[in-house]
Amino acid sequence: MSPSPTKSASAFRTIGELAGELGVPQHILRYWETRFPKLRPLQRAGGRRYYRPEDVALVRQIHQWLAVDGYTVKGVQKLLTGAVQLAPTHPVDAGMQPSTPGVAPDVMARIKTIRDRLAHALAADDIGARL
Repeated sequence: MSPSPTKSASAFRTIGELAGELGVPQHILRYWETRFPKLRPLQRAGGRRYYRPEDVALVRQIHQWLAVDGYTVKGVQKLLTGAVQLAPTHPVDAGMQPSTPGVAPDVMARIKTIRDRLAHALAADDIGARL
């Protein structure tokens, strides 16, 4: 996901170049433009899109949240509007174990809570069975 070797990091990218860097089809980037108002690349006559460096950074962040971190489109919309705060991204900083790839941190926290409740209930049931 590094920039094209022939272009500088500050150069504008076409939709084809950016899609190629991310490994996603171009129609996905066009779809993201309809779902994330902050993503507005320049459009020239004929509809040709040019992504500025800040657009490229935003697209990479959206891709990270959707493809790697497991957020839904609605979840990413909330992240971008500030309606949801992110947990620290580095597990050591957060005092947590590394997250499971593809599972959103809030979902993982709920799963762990359920696991702990089940373990407690089973332990209590096991004690009652032995008495």
